[in-house]
Amino acid sequence: MKKAHLFIGTIIGLFILLSTGCQEVKNDQLGTLIVKLTDEPFPIDMIDAATVNITKMEIRKKSEGEEEGYPFVTLPVESQGFNLIDLQNGVTADLLEIKIEPGSYDLIRLYVDEVGLSVKGYEDPFNLKVPSGSQTGIKIFIDPAVNVVGGLSTELLLDFSVEKSFLLQGNMDSPAGIKGFHFKPVIRAANISTTGSIEGVVVDADDGVMDGVSVRIEQDEVIASTSTEADGYYSMLAIDPGSYNLIAEIEGFETDTIENVQIVEGNRTTQNFKLSPEETEEE
Repeated sequence: MKKAHLFIGTIIGLFILLSTGCQEVKNDQLGTLIVKLTDEPFPIDMIDAATVNITKMEIRKKSEGEEEGYPFVTLPVESQGFNLIDLQNGVTADLLEIKIEPGSYDLIRLYVDEVGLSVKGYEDPFNLKVPSGSQTGIKIFIDPAVNVVGGLSTELLLDFSVEKSFLLQGNMDSPAGIKGFHFKPVIRAANISTTGSIEGVVVDADDGVMDGVSVRIEQDEVIASTSTEADGYYSMLAIDPGSYNLIAEIEGFETDTIENVQIVEGNRTTQNFKLSPEETEEE
């Protein structure tokens, strides 16, 4: 009889354990999507701030042959403003972290209702019109699509190119020559989990750090660019694995190109530069 009670108790215990385990697996089926924002810097010293106010985000699951595709999923983003100039050389801002259905996602719609640009020498900022960004959203294609896996976290980076998004009207050589700006957003989406990054320091021939050096990474075309900070440091995030050319240039110095720089998935590549002054022709 005791054996029978023991057997029944064991069966009940196993049932409870299996039921609990199944429930935990069910709850863990959602994956975590983390979205961050960064800026591909505006290489102009006269800019104090480039601000965008993000009000909403939507993401679309990749269609598997359906004509209409999947509907967009709204991501709960608190309306907030960002100064993109603060998000340079590896600095990012967190937009959201949310549980979401697993799958491949290939398109984001980013809703922006206010854009401003503060220029040194001007008391008031330039307030720019957002072309349909507040109504239909700015479309950002994710290529390759980002895969969200149940129970795991996936990080997606939105890289905002200020240089390509804020188009100057007039002459940037002096504040008096600036007539205004047009806003045509250029944003790159990349999966941080499947990409690599590159960083380094640029110095001159005397090993002095160099500020404001333009650094870009190319593979048939420019993939990303940045400028060194006061300590000579530069960084670029979310670069697809592969072989690239890396170029550093600034007025008054010879442009330096390093070929076949390898970017490895999930790794950080370090590449420093030493720039030599341009040779002047003797009169």
